[in-house]
Amino acid sequence: MPVAPRRILVVDDNRDAARSLALLLKLDGHETELAHDGVEAVQKASEYRPDVILMDIGLPEMSGYDACRAIRCQPHGSEILMVALTGWGQEDDRIKSREAGFGAHMVKPVDYAALMKLLAGAPPKSKAASTAVEQVE
Repeated sequence: MPVAPRRILVVDDNRDAARSLALLLKLDGHETELAHDGVEAVQKASEYRPDVILMDIGLPEMSGYDACRAIRCQPHGSEILMVALTGWGQEDDRIKSREAGFGAHMVKPVDYAALMKLLAGAPPKSKAASTAVEQVE
């Protein structure tokens, strides 16, 4: 399924994982930017104005949950598709993701085909913020 190019902010304190995912996304025609902690994610979201943010939860400086809440408070924050991309996959983790403002929750290692399907279903320019966390298998 073809995916319209998006501006994607990849947030992960594992720099190799973040770079690898960003490279895959670039090869598929997306524009990417990286952040490696929650504070940097909030700053980059404001400056870069991504369509999509793929964010780890267990981040230094500020958790992914808190970073998501802070980004949602920014003027453009409600328009961003925010995806929790984490090793935490229990039902309680998905509930916390939804409560923080994430629109989807994916467990690492990411199923790239499922991620592409999620991106393909997102409206362009991300009028895609969701009130319910989509469970992506």
